[in-house]
Amino acid sequence: MSAKNLDVFTLIVNERANSESCHYISGFRGSSAALIISRDESILITDGRYKTQSKNQSPFKIIIQNEKSLYEYVSQAVSESSYKRIGFEAEKISHADFTKYFAPVKAEWIDSSEMIKTLRRSKDPHEIELIRQAARIGREAYSNTLKKVYNGMTEVEFDIALMQEIKLLGAEKGWAHDDFIVASGERSAMCHAPATMKKFAQGETVTVDYGAMVEGYMSDITRNFALGSVSDKAREINDILIKAHHEAAKALRPGILGVEVDSIARKVIADSGYEKNFLHGLGHGLGLEVHEAPRLSPTSKDILQAGDVVTIEPGIYIEGWGGLRIEDDYLITPDGGECLTVNDNQNIEAVSFLH
Repeated sequence: MSAKNLDVFTLIVNERANSESCHYISGFRGSSAALIISRDESILITDGRYKTQSKNQSPFKIIIQNEKSLYEYVSQAVSESSYKRIGFEAEKISHADFTKYFAPVKAEWIDSSEMIKTLRRSKDPHEIELIRQAARIGREAYSNTLKKVYNGMTEVEFDIALMQEIKLLGAEKGWAHDDFIVASGERSAMCHAPATMKKFAQGETVTVDYGAMVEGYMSDITRNFALGSVSDKAREINDILIKAHHEAAKALRPGILGVEVDSIARKVIADSGYEKNFLHGLGHGLGLEVHEAPRLSPTSKDILQAGDVVTIEPGIYIEGWGGLRIEDDYLITPDGGECLTVNDNQNIEAVSFLH
């Protein structure tokens, strides 16, 4: 706020949208809230559903809204003050709401959308430990679920079994807003294919993209398995992805561009003849959201820094055949990248074969 010369900063959560940043700043995890933060006080406004929860979760001054909307509370509070420069998140507020509630206030509204995102990028030791716990639960849950797989099991049945294991191991849930990806056979050529009633068949590969949440912080892991032996093509693609993954992970360090890390994995895949089959960026930031800054992609302008947590997830997808992806989560340290989703005695997993 001092750097931007702000008198006050405001943040609004509209039925869960932007709840992660509210959680980060105030501790409150409800679905509806507004924050007003000045140099003198920090105020959290929410409704009666969260009267007790807000007091338990946040040290801020709590105001329970009555007839006015959150936007009206914020507008009234800043208009009745002597604030001249008001920080707000333009990318989180609609043009209609800004025009109706904020524009009439006689003050300068400063777009501060990048401020919280910048703060959230650098994970402190407590945040890192929560992601590490989410990764451990994810690993164990997947391993336990593989033991339950049988010929003819459906993608949905696997999805349900995996989520059950995740919760039994102590996680709050999987991802906050997204379903897991469970895609078998030709369906695995779709990068974001939700589970269906399709049955697993002998010789098919199955791609599972999933994670666990601990105190709001998430892991993001992709693994592949097959019932019985698979084709030489699947083994070839699996080996290429492991190499691309390892080469990119070795390059992780503070100061490297996201586009550079992406290009390392992309070159391995291109040199193997599958350049047109790598359909997405190499990775993304991870924390309170499963996709946040920074990005590792051909268009990324982000520079990695110590404290970032990012995914590495090269994939190859062939329409009519299927696809594979291998994803792990890495902490950027002063010395490089530390993998959070494998044990000390593990390597990045290849395809798991079930017989």
